Amino acid sequence: GGRTLDSLVEFNPLFILRYSATHKTQHNKIHRLDALDAYNQKLVKKIAVRGITVKGLAGTNAYLYLESIEISRQSPVARIEIEVKQNSGIKRITRKLGKGDNLYDLSGELDQYKGFVVSEISAITDTVEFTNGHQLQAGEATGDVNEAALRQIQIREAIKAHFEKERALFHQGIKVLTLFFIDEVAKYRLYGDAGEEGGEYAQIFEEEYRDALNELKQDLLLDEAYRKHLYGISVEQTHNGYFSIDKKSKRLVDPKMNATEKRKGEANDVDAYDLILKDKERLLAFEEPTRFIFSHSALREGWDNPNVFVICTLKHSDNTVSRRQEVGRGLRIAVNRLGERQDTPATVHQTNVLTVVASESYQEFVAALQSDISQSLSERPRVADEAYFTGKVFLTGGDTVEVTPQMAKQIYKYLLRHDYTDDEDHIARDYHDAVSSDTLAPLPESLLPYREQIFQLINSVFSEASLPQIENGRGAKANLLNSNFEKKEFKELWSRINRKAAYSVHFDSVELVRKCVQVLDKELRVAPLQYTVQRGEQADGISYDQMRSGEGFKVRETATEYSANSIHSVVKYDLVGKVSEGARLTRKTVVDILSRIEKPIFDQFKTNPEDFISKAVRMIQEQKATVIIERLSYNSISETHDIDIFTNGQSKQDFSKAGDPLKHHIYDYVITDSKIERAFVEELDTSAEVVVYAKLPSGFSIPTPVGNYNPDWAISFKEGAVKHVYFVAETKGSMSSMELREIEKTKIECARKFFDEINPERVKYDVVDSYGKLMEVVGVGVDLSMGSDS
Repeated sequence: GGRTLDSLVEFNPLFILRYSATHKTQHNKIHRLDALDAYNQKLVKKIAVRGITVKGLAGTNAYLYLESIEISRQSPVARIEIEVKQNSGIKRITRKLGKGDNLYDLSGELDQYKGFVVSEISAITDTVEFTNGHQLQAGEATGDVNEAALRQIQIREAIKAHFEKERALFHQGIKVLTLFFIDEVAKYRLYGDAGEEGGEYAQIFEEEYRDALNELKQDLLLDEAYRKHLYGISVEQTHNGYFSIDKKSKRLVDPKMNATEKRKGEANDVDAYDLILKDKERLLAFEEPTRFIFSHSALREGWDNPNVFVICTLKHSDNTVSRRQEVGRGLRIAVNRLGERQDTPATVHQTNVLTVVASESYQEFVAALQSDISQSLSERPRVADEAYFTGKVFLTGGDTVEVTPQMAKQIYKYLLRHDYTDDEDHIARDYHDAVSSDTLAPLPESLLPYREQIFQLINSVFSEASLPQIENGRGAKANLLNSNFEKKEFKELWSRINRKAAYSVHFDSVELVRKCVQVLDKELRVAPLQYTVQRGEQADGISYDQMRSGEGFKVRETATEYSANSIHSVVKYDLVGKVSEGARLTRKTVVDILSRIEKPIFDQFKTNPEDFISKAVRMIQEQKATVIIERLSYNSISETHDIDIFTNGQSKQDFSKAGDPLKHHIYDYVITDSKIERAFVEELDTSAEVVVYAKLPSGFSIPTPVGNYNPDWAISFKEGAVKHVYFVAETKGSMSSMELREIEKTKIECARKFFDEINPERVKYDVVDSYGKLMEVVGVGVDLSMGSDS
């Protein structure tokens, strides 16, 4: 704040660096990490939203709330809350309903439910249809839905989302917290002559928590350790309020806010702020029973706890606080009981998902949130045309490369050819889908040396399609196994691929040192610090249009200067230690490499130590990967993958990405992330040669020196129809080795060795980009009964 800045002046600093996500005063920026960069770099949680829509059904006042659709071994079932006539009066109760269920009978013959017979339940569209023509979408409520009823639904959904997340993360040692934003203390705590008691929201919470807990405890698949944990926490202990405390009465009170703070929705609620900060570590411990926190919605930023996984706002949006600010309170990456950040790139957005329970529809909330994010990205370029790419400068192999008009035209045509831009030259959804599914079309050959830098330029262009993908929290469902899982062909396939193995690499360190020295001498070039000074002046006779288009000034001279020494050259670096750590080699091997490279190459270290270290590590890793493949071998061990990996620890999936029910897969539905995968599944499922196939779960992994590898598909063909009856496939959009990242190529080559050495019993592994390519590899039409004539 102001006092801090005033104090800093007394130090007579040469400069001051300010770090903030929301600068009140914009100064000269030296670095920007915006919302889009943070999401794409997986530095924040992914967002899922559970929206609630209140709508009227023409000609009826029947109260209905469609909570969710669940997959069952037969047909999908719907969880619907209806009013039921009981001896004590009418009560709202949630029922599991199937096709043909009559709400009039289930309600105790309440007249408003006449004609409400379930005619259709769709797990893909999350809808229920009735014989009278009415339709409900998951999250929709109709009939008598006042504000109290809406808040009760929100609290129920928040508790349900909490239990789902907690159950999935409990054995990973990650404590799950849920945060309720409310606008006044009285909704949580009441004070009277008889003492204090729970407010409206506290009472609703305890009632809904008990109901949800009782239902959860009836789940036969609930493991014993988690069940014991739940039984050990009372409903009264598991929620708490964090508000200011009146010093005289010791009662919770609302924060004092002036007109500006009310308008912004930011209170200087220091007491509650300090309380949450002091309790931060305690809240992360499983021994602390508090899991649900009620607090004022206007707390200033900075107090957020990393393990907030559910946020529920129980208030009117009557100020200018953006949804982005409210959601931001729960976006930090979670930590486990040891304080370790759960930021492993492969799983960070599976573990770290923030569920927001909104008081509006999913579509309305997402549109408003993405609008907020879009406004915060106003500085990004908006079109990917030739003019944007021309003149851009990037570094590659230590050299500076400027994008020429010819290169810009090639990039632009590449985007057009593959429908990666629309008619206005905005980056299209197809591009971002291809990036996320790793199915980008190959660049023209002349651009391949600059592949990484070119895609960085493309990714920096703003587009609506590039905004963080916000999941529908209701679309996630458990995908149950079907009868294909029990087929003997699948059992046989599984028995051939479920073996575990350990790898060993026997390579000559002398050979590795020789190769590393050769490549470092040839390719290690460190860029010196470069200054470009441009001199210009205002043009003569400027028109209004010239000024608006930025042509009011003309560059007269450009001069480039280089600095021989880096500011880092006075800093002591453990060069050997840094390279050893990055390349995962012994210090002795690193010393052997660095001591043998040519002196002018080594002297570049003084020019830019950071650049020298990062490039040296990358080049040594590449040579190491090459040697690894040549010297790698696998040896089977006694352990095997348990078949329970198809059911245990499987997170719920978003069925909006599922296609029609499948015939040959071990699940009725498969969630695909790309057009290539969707087309592959459709052809597999209609193939006369395929008996059964499975999308392999993440628990099925092959160890490699560059990280675990998880193949995509396991397929069992009909005996006699193909040469390779049992097949493991990896689907990639590009099969060119130039287009695959180095680490991917290494993992794929390791997988080839694994299946060749550990599973030689007619199990074939390969990378394919289509069903047609798969059939080429397996050898369709081969008659295995034919032998040699000799």
